[in-house]
Amino acid sequence: MPLSRRWRRRQTRPRRHLTASNPNVQADPTTRTLKSRMGEPGPAAASPENAVAANLFEDLPPRYDRLTEVLSLGQNGRWRRELVRHLARFKPRRILDVATGTAGVAIALANATDADIVGIDISEPMLDRGRRRVYDAGLDQRIRLRLGRAEELPFPDASFDAVSFTYLLRYVADPAATLAELGRVLRPAGGMASLDFYVPPIAVWRAGWRLYTRLLMPSAGFALGGRAWWKAGRFLGPSIEDFYRRWPRHRLYEAWREAGLVDVEERILSLGGGYVMRGRKHHA
Repeated sequence: MPLSRRWRRRQTRPRRHLTASNPNVQADPTTRTLKSRMGEPGPAAASPENAVAANLFEDLPPRYDRLTEVLSLGQNGRWRRELVRHLARFKPRRILDVATGTAGVAIALANATDADIVGIDISEPMLDRGRRRVYDAGLDQRIRLRLGRAEELPFPDASFDAVSFTYLLRYVADPAATLAELGRVLRPAGGMASLDFYVPPIAVWRAGWRLYTRLLMPSAGFALGGRAWWKAGRFLGPSIEDFYRRWPRHRLYEAWREAGLVDVEERILSLGGGYVMRGRKHHA
């Protein structure tokens, strides 16, 4: 049975919000509006990080769900359940799922709650695949997917009872400002939770993880999904390590606090391969 660390909490106090209207956070001047194939407006990839994500995932959707489970050694579903369990406790009526991809988290949240769910992503091919999955699951009346950027959400303040995001912060230019934007649309006392890969903190597991992400993951990706998955597998390990060098856990905690979240907790899963953070927005 995979090992995991218990939930760890740091005492947090609400700080002044950093939002798009805050003069300390500058708006991205390169943002422009697109029309998706579904006819909905959505902001284009407006930063190099956004462009990397959009290009990386362009050719992955047809086999994304199966291959993600294989390349995470069967752990992706387990990590997702941790996120869903936390948000379900808030009994939300409306949830925002950011970086929804092929809607795996959105569907899991719909099955665990009675909420209506809005999912956004910058990749139209991923959203197309997600819409098919939502329809096949009979959830098209409760889940709506649209093109959009986490850094500039097209929703009023306090629009959602819960916010989820997965594999997001490595693909944005300013994680702190992005967290502030996610916090902006979350109502007071609402729940937020995130899921991403992590670098094992124990040296022996870290060495094995590096071998897997540098060699085995790209090779397995190519064998199972072709060149697009080889490219994704080759990119993934270095991008994870680089992100946590720049954004170690204590800095992420601080960014969550600056975004207005309290009772922030973390859990490192599967010998350090997965990382879930969760918290709630302080009362106004």
